Order: sequence, then C-alpha cells, then structure tokens
Amino acid sequence: MPEALPRGARLGVDVGKARIGLAGSDPDGLVATPVETVPRVLAVPTDDGGAPAVTADVARIAAEVDDRLAAVVYVGLPRHLSGHEGAATADARAFADRLAARVAPVPVRLVDERMTTVTAHAQLRSAGRKTAKHRPVIDQAAAVIILQHALEAERAAGDRVGELVERAWHHDQ
Repeated sequence: MPEALPRGARLGVDVGKARIGLAGSDPDGLVATPVETVPRVLAVPTDDGGAPAVTADVARIAAEVDDRLAAVVYVGLPRHLSGHEGAATADARAFADRLAARVAPVPVRLVDERMTTVTAHAQLRSAGRKTAKHRPVIDQAAAVIILQHALEAERAAGDRVGELVERAWHHDQ
C-alpha cells in the first residue's frame, strides 16, 4: 500500500485574463470547494533585481496559502484540445512561476485543465443559473473542477500530480 500523502489543504487556481478563480480543499484533500474570485493584475512591474514584483493577485493567493497552511497549489494549465500549448498556456505558466516564487517552500504544480470552463458553464446552467449570472462565479467553479480532478488523481496515484513549477527567481519573504 502506498504511503499516505501528508495532510494539508490544497488550493486550485484557474488563471484567466480578467479574473482568477480560487478553490480550496479540506486538510485530507477529499472535497474541493469555491473560495473566491481574485481580480487579475496583468501589468507586472519588476523589483530592483529584475524579478517580477509581487502583485496584488499573487499576494492574495499567497495569503490564502498561509491561512490554510496549504500543502500544495494546483494551477490549471490551459492546453488546446490537441494538447498543444498556446498564449493562454504561456500566461498560466508565467503566473505559476511568480506564485511559486512567493509561496515557496509550498510546491506549485501545473495540471491539465482542458474543458474545465466549458464544464463549469454546463454545471452552472444545469443548476439553473442564467448565463449572464455565471461571470462572477465561473472562475471559482473552474478552479473547483481543476482542484477536484487533482485530488482524484492524487488518490489514484498515491502522490502529488502535475508538473512541478521550478522557481525561476526568488523573493525575500
């Protein structure tokens, strides 16, 4: 029998152009629930060393990591249905790099998120929500789907899943 994963909440992050959905799990990693929608900061200034400065969106997610004593953060990696990577993938990777630099030593891992937004829209529609009312919660719903898939994959693998983000730069915390 594989060794149990260390206890600790997990966070799921859905990176969008305007908003970031955030979801969290219980310490045993059983159920993903919505946390909040964080406004996205697109203009990223650099610090004196040339590394990206910590923006309000990264700082808010890092605060949630600290508050929940999170064991890992899963960031959705939006690939094309073909599996190829595009501009949105590069954007998610850059965001994950900045987040990893801020939340270290908590690992940040990239997980495939193909179809999560489509699935989230379908689930909200089937729950009776009108499409116009989806916008405030769609990012959270997508983050829940990303995190729930990661939790299920963890249970199946007996280990953390996804691609570990290697920190490109370091911030003093």
